Amino acid sequence: MKIEILGTGCPKCKRLTQNAEEAVKELGIDAEIVKVTKIKEIMNYGVMMTPALAVDGDVKASGKVLSKDEIKNIIS
Repeated sequence: MKIEILGTGCPKCKRLTQNAEEAVKELGIDAEIVKVTKIKEIMNYGVMMTPALAVDGDVKASGKVLSKDEIKNIIS
């Protein structure tokens, strides 16, 4: 599983990354977490508001910081 955090590195993006890392750890799943910070790459996903979370190339949420539990529900 590939989890992508789409954002330029703002505090909200960093929090979303941390929440994703905690969710993966708690579920004990094998997932690669990647940060996508280039605006052109983010726009290729159709995302206009960051931070956003994509799982295996499919955007699951944008414009808000998902909680650890929300991320766990998405990836489990």
